Amino acid sequence: MKKLLLLTTISLCILSCNKKTEEKIAKGFSSEEKIDSTHIKTLFNSVLKEGKSYEWLRDLTKNIGGRLSGSPEAAKAVIWGEKIMNEVGLDSVWLQPVMVPHWVRGEKEIATYTTNGIQKNVPICALGFSIATPNTGILAEVLEVKSLDEAKALGKKMEGKIVFFNRPFDNTLINTFSAYGGCVDQRVQGAAICGQFGAKGVIVRSMTNSVDDFPHTGTMTYNDLPKEQHIPAAAISSNAANILSTDLEKNPNLKFYFKQSCKTLPDAASFNVVGEIRGTETPENVFVVGGHLDSWDLGEGAHDDGTGIVQSLEVAYLFKKNNIKPKNTIRIVFFMNEENGTRGAKKYAELAKFNKENHIGGLESDAGGHTPRGFSIQANSSNTKLLQSWKKLLSPYGLHNLDKGGSGADISPLKGDGVTLVGYRPDSQRYFDYHHTSSDTFDKVNKRELELGSASMASIVYLMDKYLYKNTLIKQ
Repeated sequence: MKKLLLLTTISLCILSCNKKTEEKIAKGFSSEEKIDSTHIKTLFNSVLKEGKSYEWLRDLTKNIGGRLSGSPEAAKAVIWGEKIMNEVGLDSVWLQPVMVPHWVRGEKEIATYTTNGIQKNVPICALGFSIATPNTGILAEVLEVKSLDEAKALGKKMEGKIVFFNRPFDNTLINTFSAYGGCVDQRVQGAAICGQFGAKGVIVRSMTNSVDDFPHTGTMTYNDLPKEQHIPAAAISSNAANILSTDLEKNPNLKFYFKQSCKTLPDAASFNVVGEIRGTETPENVFVVGGHLDSWDLGEGAHDDGTGIVQSLEVAYLFKKNNIKPKNTIRIVFFMNEENGTRGAKKYAELAKFNKENHIGGLESDAGGHTPRGFSIQANSSNTKLLQSWKKLLSPYGLHNLDKGGSGADISPLKGDGVTLVGYRPDSQRYFDYHHTSSDTFDKVNKRELELGSASMASIVYLMDKYLYKNTLIKQ
């Protein structure tokens, strides 16, 4: 009995503390902000009790899987996207045709080398848009470099060799996207640099702050090199990169072998999937909310970018469920081909311009489905300050970061002086464990974190629709 009384007392104390905290926060709010705070709380309550995004993601990843542009899986994802938008009850849903690149991986890649009489198998995967090796593969000595400049300095010394780019993430950077940006050039440009000097092939350390045995794919380019100078390019796992580097110190003449059978096919027909809730007062003003429907082929495309897709749709679901009628048109877009071409984004922006649509804002989710941290803002100074003024409304939900920065690859073609673009920014620490790998699967996504992200996005869309709408009216 005493234990029951104690538990009851503790529970009442907790409830009292929570109520006092809410009252304390509300004291600093204007009457309008109290209304906003109530709406935001309702959005979070709704998603945590009756969210749909997690089951949508399960369906997308488990029943369709990886969705590389031009693939049968990408085509299935388009049908899935149209169906699920209609189920949510958007006012209109349509498909926007776009031609996309069609690169295929082919047979599973192989890589080995022998040192001190021991053959070592290397986890490897071809980079997107790479050519294949000859049918018999490539065998050559290895030159290790840490940067594109170091590779350029080798010049003709790389002729007939495999160049190994081994610059790791800077793990002192808290934002892992900054670390990614600091070394991804070797993946993208490595083959273009080395091909012109007669290198036989390129292998690149995977883009991750983890040390593991998962190779990370990603796009690369040959720039304007003539075809005869194109060379095969592949990524090896970070753990294999460390081991290979150590073995090269002991045996600089060791020979590395790899084989891959990828190729680029003619462009394929595909679609962006688009749906919208029409605005009640200025429907000609459009806010885009979206992510990319395509993914790499190695995993299930869960964090990249299945989470962004389902969160974007859940914004519309939460508006509909809570009878929030936007002043402006809220348009949900599942963009096709972000991973290796951004053709969907370019087509969307092209058609928006052709149709003389007035886009006043956009929100993109393409940074994984982990714990919400905030948003990055790409806007003029007055609208940036406006969004930053909402910190006291958003910070109770862990959304402390409202900083100037990029928005996202798919909505950035819409940028302009009067357009406010926002990138959803969850915690970044685990994202590059899974990015572009076979481990980017449904089981790596936490249901609660995913749903908190949906509510976070819905909250800022609610605020943008309400207050940027007012700004637009004033300007008019």
